[in-house]
Amino acid sequence: MVKIKDIEIEYLGHSGFLIKTEAKIIIIDPYNLSQNVPQADLILITHPHYDHCSIKDIQKIAKPNSVVIIPADAQSKITKIENLHLELIESGDNLEIQDIKIQAVPAYNKTKDFHPKREGWLGYIIKFQDVIIYHAGDTDVIPEMKNLTGYAKKDNQFITLLPVSGEFTMDAEQAAETASLLNPTLAIPMHYGAGVAGTIEDAQRFLEKCRELNVHAQILEKI
Repeated sequence: MVKIKDIEIEYLGHSGFLIKTEAKIIIIDPYNLSQNVPQADLILITHPHYDHCSIKDIQKIAKPNSVVIIPADAQSKITKIENLHLELIESGDNLEIQDIKIQAVPAYNKTKDFHPKREGWLGYIIKFQDVIIYHAGDTDVIPEMKNLTGYAKKDNQFITLLPVSGEFTMDAEQAAETASLLNPTLAIPMHYGAGVAGTIEDAQRFLEKCRELNVHAQILEKI
């Protein structure tokens, strides 16, 4: 776990994260969760692949009137779960839910077809006043990331959650280069260690490359 001002960030494995404020619990891309994960007020899904939009894991953490934010093509999976409030979102959209600002940004592959740009799948920018968290989703290094460089301001704490596995996403070295471009307060690796893609060695390579590039990075232990 890492705490940035009043925001706690915990790693749930693969691309899953728990973000805790004084009032809210937010979970992104829950997959293969442990029994220690609490129910969520807000659930963000980047795209409909089983390791990011897992019905059994969403059922574990959902409670009546949990808000689920999803791209449109994941809607049919989520509607199987009762008593959820769905918010459809697409790249470029902005939502504000109880003082939490959420922006959907592009996430896609450039030279492979696992996550084609035409699908409109997502990463998320989550804003809590002066703490901003970027969950990149399943993505390569893409030109749109240059639009995010403005979040690294002196009065912001900017946290990046970046995939490092290679194959389906950018690899560890590319992720470190992306972190260097974005200049975050802290860069955290994801998309490894769940038996789908990537290993702890990928996360360690990311850490080593970030050190070379003078980027502050940290591997979080899975809860």
